[in-house]
This record gives sequence, structure tokens and C-alpha cells, in this order.
Amino acid sequence: MTVDLDAVDWKILTELQRDGRMTNVELSRRVGISAPPCLRRVRHLEEQGFIQGYRALLDEKRLGYDLMAFAMVHLVSQAEADLSAFLGRIDRWPLVRGAWMLSGDVDFLMLCVAPDLRTFQNFVLEITATPNVKNVRTALTLKQAKNAPVVPLDAPAAPL
Repeated sequence: MTVDLDAVDWKILTELQRDGRMTNVELSRRVGISAPPCLRRVRHLEEQGFIQGYRALLDEKRLGYDLMAFAMVHLVSQAEADLSAFLGRIDRWPLVRGAWMLSGDVDFLMLCVAPDLRTFQNFVLEITATPNVKNVRTALTLKQAKNAPVVPLDAPAAPL
């Protein structure tokens, strides 16, 4: 897959990753073009899926979610219907902040938050009781070393 973006597009993506709330006028000033073409480019980047959305990054601890943990789920079956059912379940679990399907011994890795250990333990029991779940291993986080929800855009991506 080739990424067909010019230098201005890369600048737009870089600036929006830094501050997705800036006005189009400010964005156009930062990337060096006038506002109307800047807005057209942003809309095009959105339509093409380079920009998937905008959101506020919240501090879970300040909101009462003091515990962060990983749950590693091993399924009994990886048949398409079983995977789809489990993915649907993940969508309905509010304590799951992120989830990845993996290769190897673990089928899913889920990043979870909870207000306390008891709540997380109850959640693990719920996961374990879910149809098609063979076992669940957990790891409580001690300290977050890095949280960079950005894509590195120092240089244009090389074609795959």
C-alpha cells in the first residue's frame, strides 16, 4: 500500500495530532496555506481514513479509575463465529479501554481500568465465565512508563 500524501498533508496530520482542537485558521497558519484549501485537505484526509476521529484524552485516575491492568484471554475455539461473538462481548465491556487479537498462546490482550481491585477481580470472573473462554491471565500495572497515543510522523511512511 502506498501512502499518497504531500508535504502539506504530512504537516496537517502532525499538527492535528498535537492539537486536534485548533481552528482551521490556526491549522492553516501552522502549515502555511490559506484556510479554504486547508479545510478541503482535512476533509479529504478524513474521507480517506487517514484521520479517523477526534477525542479528548482523559486522566482515568482523576476520574476514579485507580487500577490499570492487562487481561490475557485464551479461547477454546478460534472459529470465525466464536471470534465474532467474543469481539462483540469486548465492545460491551466498559472496563476494557483497548483490545488486540494476537497470534501465539494468547488470543486477546485487553487493557482494562477499574476503580479498585475488587471491581477488577469481579470483571475477571465475568470474562472467565464467558462462553468459549478457556482461561484468563492478568497483570496489574505498577507504573505507566509511556503513553503516546500518536503515530510517529517524522518522515513519510515507506510503502509496504
